[in-house]
Amino acid sequence: MSRIGVLGGMGPSATVDFMEKIIQLTPATRDQEHLPVIVANLPHVPDRSSAILGNGPDPLAALLAGIDVLNSIGVGVVAIPCNSSHHWYAQMVAHSRAPVIHIAQSCVAAIATAPAGRAARVAVLATRGALASGFYQEALRERGIDFLVPDAATGQDHVDACIRAVKAGDVRAGAAAFDLALQALAATGATAVIMGCTELPIAAHAAHAAEHSALTLIDSSLELARATVAFALDKGWNKPTWVS
Repeated sequence: MSRIGVLGGMGPSATVDFMEKIIQLTPATRDQEHLPVIVANLPHVPDRSSAILGNGPDPLAALLAGIDVLNSIGVGVVAIPCNSSHHWYAQMVAHSRAPVIHIAQSCVAAIATAPAGRAARVAVLATRGALASGFYQEALRERGIDFLVPDAATGQDHVDACIRAVKAGDVRAGAAAFDLALQALAATGATAVIMGCTELPIAAHAAHAAEHSALTLIDSSLELARATVAFALDKGWNKPTWVS
């Protein structure tokens, strides 16, 4: 049970980015001090956002099949670096033998501990499906954090274009769309931005972040990785008993 399970492939690049963050966050000086991770990279799960919006097949059976893969291996915790899939969080938790870390709750917890003023008003950038599901909005309301959800005038079309581009492997186009999304938020009074789709941080790496220094960017993939690593380190999974 002393290993992390990752239900990935949604999308593949986001899963690789998440794994890189797990490695970078782990305080290791040699191979044997890293955390054991089992990754189920399952890109054929039907599109989550389309399903939430009623425009595509239900991915729940495929998500639960992925949980079954991780259950069969006996992982001790599950992380899912796909925001929209958390629309079905309750069903996945009920199906999993191991606890499942909630990506939105991890993000919002990070906002709650941010320096005062840096996250006074939070913009949630995500797929239209994740926004329609409302799990980010619910988590923010529970913490009493002011937030906004962009529309066509404040950048949602650019967010959509960014996500599509990164999934298609065109990070440069994704970065350009991400910059436009942040520009559209400039007049909204937002002080922080949740990158609530795991493709967005990939685009942000190539974007002109310095031009948007007034905005605090909150990386959902990074916060999920931090929560996952913290869970595993607390269990001592980086210190197997057979390592001398």
